Amino acid sequence: MSISKDGMLAGVRVIDMTSVVFGPLATQMLGDLGADVIKVESPEGDMLRQVQPARTPGMGAAFLGTNRNKRSITLDLKTQKDRTALLDLLDDADVFVSSVRPAALARLSLPPETLRKRNPKLITVAAVGFGSDGPYRNKPAYDDSVQSVSGMAGLATMCNPDSPPAYAPTIIADKLGGVTAAYAIMAALYHRERTGQAQHVEVPMFETLASFLLVEHMAEATFESEPQSFGYQRMLVPHRRPVKTADGYITILPYSNAQWARFFKAVGRDDMLNHPWVTNMDERSRNIGGIYDMVAQIATTRTTAQWIELTEQADIPAMPVRLLSDLPQDPHLAATGFFQTIDHPTEGAVWTTKPPIKFSATPARHDITPPPALGEHNPDILKRPKPK
Repeated sequence: MSISKDGMLAGVRVIDMTSVVFGPLATQMLGDLGADVIKVESPEGDMLRQVQPARTPGMGAAFLGTNRNKRSITLDLKTQKDRTALLDLLDDADVFVSSVRPAALARLSLPPETLRKRNPKLITVAAVGFGSDGPYRNKPAYDDSVQSVSGMAGLATMCNPDSPPAYAPTIIADKLGGVTAAYAIMAALYHRERTGQAQHVEVPMFETLASFLLVEHMAEATFESEPQSFGYQRMLVPHRRPVKTADGYITILPYSNAQWARFFKAVGRDDMLNHPWVTNMDERSRNIGGIYDMVAQIATTRTTAQWIELTEQADIPAMPVRLLSDLPQDPHLAATGFFQTIDHPTEGAVWTTKPPIKFSATPARHDITPPPALGEHNPDILKRPKPK
């Protein structure tokens, strides 16, 4: 099979008027797949540019991590001249993604219905904090506030009633919203290709994270006349955590009946082979904390390397606990070429990660265009100078 240098979205033009992480991550994913992404920034630039660490002002690491494979222009949409320039770009675009709240877009005379009258093939996308049908629709939203209201922060208290609510130490609402927006845009593009019909797409962070959490945490509430009993117990027991070995930490995760039987056989606990916790998944689910506690006690009898060898021989899922700083030396990631460097025109050599997905004919790429300086492409796209 021949491999194309063009991604599967080659020929698709995306006008990206988003900032921070949610929208930019979505459009970066489209750029990785070959779309021509034009990032529209205010003269001050995306605020993520200023988030440290950075080598030079306006080119922070988080910005570099969410804005590759894009071109940047600056527009002051308070002026009629620049609103006209944006409209001219949208007339030839396939997708317009905005994180500007809908009411503000309307004040700028840029609501979706107006844009689609000018360009019937334009797919408009609102990357918002809260869905437009609910009372939160006009509230500002950032990752921490969405983690709070969605129940994410409250999971810490569900695990341990003595623990206060806690944020996950990653911007999960932003990143999940970005992934969701990317697949929604591609679905809308496919629908337009098949039917000729463009449409408006709304991707709210709150509803996205809540639905994500409730995949498993709907639990018993699924069957109640008024849902109350939320929480998937296997996720909430205090014993569900990496276990201490003789020299470190590891995750040992037998899951099926057969895997549990092989685990206890491998560690010389034949007395457990016919135990209901091993032979009956319902019994094990009801007593998951007890069986996890047994694993924790047994884990201290071997080193991490010994456990890896034993679990590989017994075909039991297990992995050592790593720090982020360990990942560049991970043998699997090294073999797949996961970490890559790009030669940035202003930042020099910078590390990035290649797209995790793999296509046999139209590979995704991390190195089509380096993350742009503010307004770098004004001369090419707007025929005006770069900002100083």
